[in-house]
Amino acid sequence: MVNLLISQLRMLIRGWEVGMAALAWLLIPLVAAIGAGLWGVWANRTRKVRSDGPELDGYARFRAAMEKSHSGG
Repeated sequence: MVNLLISQLRMLIRGWEVGMAALAWLLIPLVAAIGAGLWGVWANRTRKVRSDGPELDGYARFRAAMEKSHSGG
């Protein structure tokens, strides 16, 4: 009788371990999906609007310098 109870208890514990292992493997993609969602929200956040003035001015100076080097030769 005691052996039967011990074997039933062992099976119950083994089943619990298997269930927890399966739950752990299911939690990995869930945590990854939540992390990806949070990163997506962070990456698409609105940023302070700034003009393209300095970049366009630098590009205009670059083009002018390149035209000068080609026109002189």
